[in-house]
Amino acid sequence: MSDAGWPLLTPELPGVGGATLALEDFEVEEIPAYAPCGEGDHTFALVEKRGLTTPQAIAAIAGALSLPASAAGYAGLKDKAGVTRQWISLERARPEALLALSLENLRVLEARPHRHKLRTGHLRGNRFAILLRGVCEDAAPRAVAILERLAREGLPNYYGAQRFGREGDNAARGLRLLRGEGQPPRDRTTRRLLVSSLQSLLFNQVLARRLAPGGPGLRRLLGGEVLERADSGGLFVSEEDAVDGERLARGELVVTGPICGPRMPLPRAGSAARALEEEVFAAQGVAPESFAALGRLARGGRRACAVPVEAVAVEAVSLPGEAGAPPPPALRLRFTLPAGAYATTLLREVCK
Repeated sequence: MSDAGWPLLTPELPGVGGATLALEDFEVEEIPAYAPCGEGDHTFALVEKRGLTTPQAIAAIAGALSLPASAAGYAGLKDKAGVTRQWISLERARPEALLALSLENLRVLEARPHRHKLRTGHLRGNRFAILLRGVCEDAAPRAVAILERLAREGLPNYYGAQRFGREGDNAARGLRLLRGEGQPPRDRTTRRLLVSSLQSLLFNQVLARRLAPGGPGLRRLLGGEVLERADSGGLFVSEEDAVDGERLARGELVVTGPICGPRMPLPRAGSAARALEEEVFAAQGVAPESFAALGRLARGGRRACAVPVEAVAVEAVSLPGEAGAPPPPALRLRFTLPAGAYATTLLREVCK
């Protein structure tokens, strides 16, 4: 499923064009939620991988140490296309053994003991450095204008296209699974992936409705939304739209969208926000309670519709050109996003 059709926050601002062409053009480094304590049966390792998925990297490291993949933990999955530095944990692996590994497209940069396994979500965010080649001549001021707007209002928190599978059909497969159509995948991981893709599609469709022409956007209330406190992450249903609207405009609150499931907090009954979500669900023939049959695979929740963009820097880069030709214009972007946000969503805004 392509993400090209989702409405942008900055459609009126011209983009820079360009693309990433080499693995080295896309760099990402995890910002861990905490540092390893220095003692315990697990070892946290900072791993640099090139052109590998997180499961591929873990399988290579665990195999080299004659450990089962189940001994490993990680905070988040990282894309294959790029140079990524992320933390993994391995039970009963000596730090010196990890540091001594010599594996293709893998390096262990740090290794320290800790008392427990690294779990999904034990992550503050990700730090990105992205080189865009073949941008327009005035790319730097264009990028600055877009990034300043995103830093001020927040980045639309769409799930990226990679969430929906190589063929883009994971959400459709998840819908068939929800309806009990066909033979479900045998392994739980695949079933969870398909259901998660369906939940992600529903979230993106609600967010797209907010950003569509005539929609309220990210800093105006429809009324009755489930809101998140920016400082604590606590959720509540808006009962005082005027007061909460002012707090939203100041950045104290964030509008949330649905992660569909029976335990999902709902917007206020009879509100415009509730009606918007129900219209999206009805178009797919689902409802939050539909997911109850999937049990723990789809309990439901909420996701922020906008996330902060921090530590932003824009740098014009001079690349070597062909003999006698001027160097092709390029731009390096640096920024930090919270865990769960997609750099590709930001690149859509910048590149257009």
